[in-house]
Amino acid sequence: MEHFDASLSTYFKALLGPRDTRVKGWFLLDNYIPTFVCTVIYLLIVWLGPKYMKNKQPFSCRGILVVYNLGLTLLSLYMFCELVTGVWQGSYNFFCQGTRSAGESDMKIIRVLWWYYFSKLIEFMDTFFFILRKNNHQITVLHVYHHATMFNIWWFVMNWVPCGHSYFGATLNSFIHVLMYSYYGLSSVPSMRPYLWWKKYITQGQLVQFVLTIIQTSCGVIWPCAFPLGWLYFQIGYMISLIALFTNFYIETYNKKGASRRRGHQKDHQNGSVTAVNGHTNSFSSLENNAKPRKQRKD
Repeated sequence: MEHFDASLSTYFKALLGPRDTRVKGWFLLDNYIPTFVCTVIYLLIVWLGPKYMKNKQPFSCRGILVVYNLGLTLLSLYMFCELVTGVWQGSYNFFCQGTRSAGESDMKIIRVLWWYYFSKLIEFMDTFFFILRKNNHQITVLHVYHHATMFNIWWFVMNWVPCGHSYFGATLNSFIHVLMYSYYGLSSVPSMRPYLWWKKYITQGQLVQFVLTIIQTSCGVIWPCAFPLGWLYFQIGYMISLIALFTNFYIETYNKKGASRRRGHQKDHQNGSVTAVNGHTNSFSSLENNAKPRKQRKD
């Protein structure tokens, strides 16, 4: 295993250049194997989990979901605030920001972005809750692609470009996640569901986030600085893939099926939230309806 890890490190160095030594020794960052293994386990659970649950009663997970969504809301809020203050204190340049030009502010950004990377591992639980609640139709290609790739991409980001121009997309995404997970948490409380009206705008906000990230990343290409261009090109390509997938999801959810869904699924919830957001739908009500003819489920 040590030989394999050394060979992998040599390959990454030849392909991407030397790693950023400021994150040496940080949890999960010294080698890629743990991140890769976690992703493989995630994909295996996505594949095998529904098969395991096929003849079992669904779990509501309602209490756990309230705590889970509240925790991610608070973590996202913390990351957003810390990134904004770090960028302000370091006088970051919107058009292009190098990775070694802001001193202690760079270290603040790096520490927060490690939490951002780690949060992508925590967010695997989104999918596991779907499986436990037997809402398998909500585990879409977009959902799995987004979750699996983000965790891996951010391992590389943290090892090679853990600050500088990397801050922008993470800052926007943290803000969107404050809105998204607070929405999920509120919708876990049945009495709050009639007052939740902004689900559609969360998806719109995600699309705006991707477009703004492309614009800001493109600035670094047009007016380059001490930030590797290859990372900027990769980010633009990845954002385009997300725009394509999220746009298709938005059209399928709100345009083609919008009218019928609003009539037939007014009480649908995703991860405890009303109907579709972030590439999948999720419903307590559909779970409850499916469970009616069965024996009492285990909560």
